[in-house]
Amino acid sequence: MRKMRLILIFVTAVMLILTAMSCKKTTEPDADVPAGMVFIKGGTFTMGDTRNADNEYETPHKVTLSSFYIGKYEVTQAEYSKYMQPQIEWSERFGIGNEYPAYYVCWYEAIKYCNLRSIDEGLTPCYTIKGSTNPADWGEMPTGWEDPQMPIWDGALCNWKANGYRLPTGAEWEYAARGATNTPDYLYSGSNNIGEVAWYYENSNGSSHRVGTKAANGIGIYDMSGNIKEWCWDWEDFETYGSDPQTNPTGPEWGPLRLQRGGDWEYDGVGPEYCDVIRRHGDHPQDGRFISGFRVCRTK
Repeated sequence: MRKMRLILIFVTAVMLILTAMSCKKTTEPDADVPAGMVFIKGGTFTMGDTRNADNEYETPHKVTLSSFYIGKYEVTQAEYSKYMQPQIEWSERFGIGNEYPAYYVCWYEAIKYCNLRSIDEGLTPCYTIKGSTNPADWGEMPTGWEDPQMPIWDGALCNWKANGYRLPTGAEWEYAARGATNTPDYLYSGSNNIGEVAWYYENSNGSSHRVGTKAANGIGIYDMSGNIKEWCWDWEDFETYGSDPQTNPTGPEWGPLRLQRGGDWEYDGVGPEYCDVIRRHGDHPQDGRFISGFRVCRTK
């Protein structure tokens, strides 16, 4: 009887240890994942109009991506102001506070921020302009169509192997917004009910909102539908994707606009579908509007 009791005590102790280890494994963050980011395991997915909604430009096609990290949240005003200031001061009208998304950010400012933050954190910067990864060497940022700096900044190169911060490609953005899966094939990032996951024109009360206040998608990323539009790396020419499979696509070589994804809190011209996971938007890279911001990405 005493021997049986000892066996039971031993088995119970082992079970308690295993349970504790399991809890630790599921609740503690992976030490390799940078703070504030989500690891996206590489894989193949169907990009584009998978729901047969007759979006002529969003041709469904297979895309294979390498692993990467992406921000859980849009870059906040606190994070942005550590390195840069907005073109126009943030205001109560459009949302102000440390946890609100940074807006009035143009594409040029977004890539400059990425390099400044990378340098500050001891990482290898991704972007090169005029042969340098130091934004101090890039010259004045372009502000208009006649600005002689525009061709220089438009010629920015990205080192995809660098471990610093960068903008996601359009394909990486969509893969993350879908939760790295086509099953379930949600219309918005994490739900078919836009109100669950997005601040958009019907519920925003005319302003952006603190990041992370709507539900996350299936892999813990917030606000990929609505709140503010997010800059991506790609040029945008609004041509059809085509149906051929692609691996780590980075967009066309040039286009009149730079790509934005995710929709925003303000636009009411075409309805909630403006915020769906396949919708492509674009803007001039020198224009930082009250609905334009970004989230950061890093190569694994």
